Amino acid sequence: MGGKMTRRAFLSAGAVSAGLIGALGAYNLQGTSAQTAATDYSSLALDDSAWQYDSDNDIYYQLGVQYCLSPAAPAIESMGIYVPGAYLSATANSDGSTYTCEVNVDGTVGDYTAKDAPIAMPVTTNGYAPQNPPTSYSSDDVKTYTAAGMVYVLAGCRGRSNGTNSDGSEYDGGAPWGVTDLKAAIRCLRHNSDALPGSTDRIFIFGVSAGGAQSAVVASTGNASEYGPYLQSIGAVTGEGSSDAVCGVACWCPVTSLDSGNEAYEWMMGQFSTDDTRAQGTWTRALSQDMAREFVSYINGSDIEDADGNRLTLSEGGEGIYTSGSYYDQMLSTIEGSLDNFLGDTSFPYATDDATYDDAQAYVDSLNSDEDWVTYDASSNTATISSIGAFVRHCKPPTKVVAAFDAPDKSAMENLLMGDHDQDARHFDATMADLMEDNASEYSSLSGYDSSYASDWASDVQTKDALGTEQAVRLSMYSPLYYLCPSGDGYGTSTVAPNWRIRSGITQGETSLATELNLALVLAHDSSVSNLDFQTVWAQGHTVAERSGDHTQNLIAWIASCLS
Repeated sequence: MGGKMTRRAFLSAGAVSAGLIGALGAYNLQGTSAQTAATDYSSLALDDSAWQYDSDNDIYYQLGVQYCLSPAAPAIESMGIYVPGAYLSATANSDGSTYTCEVNVDGTVGDYTAKDAPIAMPVTTNGYAPQNPPTSYSSDDVKTYTAAGMVYVLAGCRGRSNGTNSDGSEYDGGAPWGVTDLKAAIRCLRHNSDALPGSTDRIFIFGVSAGGAQSAVVASTGNASEYGPYLQSIGAVTGEGSSDAVCGVACWCPVTSLDSGNEAYEWMMGQFSTDDTRAQGTWTRALSQDMAREFVSYINGSDIEDADGNRLTLSEGGEGIYTSGSYYDQMLSTIEGSLDNFLGDTSFPYATDDATYDDAQAYVDSLNSDEDWVTYDASSNTATISSIGAFVRHCKPPTKVVAAFDAPDKSAMENLLMGDHDQDARHFDATMADLMEDNASEYSSLSGYDSSYASDWASDVQTKDALGTEQAVRLSMYSPLYYLCPSGDGYGTSTVAPNWRIRSGITQGETSLATELNLALVLAHDSSVSNLDFQTVWAQGHTVAERSGDHTQNLIAWIASCLS
């Protein structure tokens, strides 16, 4: 296995790069071509006479703000903007319900002013569902942010599936349209920076699960040229001075890195399970084992380093498939660190739904109820874990079938995400396509195999979308490490957010710990990243995981710390 980068192990290599160049040519996102120079964006100017006011919470707001000239899905591609009252000087209009406003340069809320306040952009796209823009006013999710002095922007964006507009016309969903829409909204905010309170140099985007994934994609792909044709197709603001880069991102449990996510899932979790699609004698178990080996090739072919700049690799040995080496040790140390934080943070007695533990030793004893895998040192209040396999068996068993994100029947949410204009759901994992081509005779001798699988995968991974972009390129556009990892062909080609906050519940079965860990490891060595705050939280799952406190208040405090 060694350090060789195979054709199937790293989607950003070789042919994919050539495909990207062929699909996108030399499009310059910030250039001044004749077409962009002649575009009239005046209709995207914010209407200063259309503000409404919530006196109870002192919030001015506008709904239905159009952020692109040619929306593919008009009911989705707009945004709501919410501003603390102190940041605007208002004059009531004759209609009795709206106000004409201008920026109050002397307005302050806490430590922020009308000109330097951060802009908070949530992404609530669980399962890669669409984010609908607000069509009626509610302060419920807004007032905490505006009370803290932030401008709050909720931008609609398309989801995983194609759709139909009210006039019967159809629009494309899936990758990269959701992120494209968010980028268009960011560009429109900058287009209106003089008329809008808050600083468009201080945009923070955040989300959970797939919302966290798309937030991470936005933050890693600022001004990436691959998005140029997509932005241009919907009439987003492009040309001189335009930008979709953000200042910071917070993501909880981001289900991302789909270019390696299936293989990571099987290496960390799948190989330690013998249930369901990983049962002995099934073709999917054989596939799972082969995918785990491919993750080894992925890691050993990637420039992922530890804190001291040493390249992390996997080696033969240990309890399973290449469960040895510096990468294995790094992940084990991360797991132990999460448990140590829990022991230090927790005031005993500690109660769960099942039991109450009087002290840390009693809690550790419960973890060891059927296997001794955690050793507790009371003098330092720290723990040592025997193996990743033991941790997975007790705390993080797989909850998804083989393959986690690219199902044989194309039923995974991510299959829809990688669908296109011609077919709602597609296979997308080229590693799996190669495995099924190479190992068809072995798999066909095992239970559950269908001879159509290999041809379906082979066909789907070669498709192009309506703009002529190869599927492997679309997948790279949604893979942060393509832009963040030195071994990715997109490395150094985008404007990366300088501030990152990543939280995950360590017991979640939705994705491998490698997803968040690899993201944090490459960010730690990115010279454009000035602030990285990564934690994986013990005893929490797929949620807005926090070691303590409320996630919203923690986010607000973190943004303030980034700007102090």
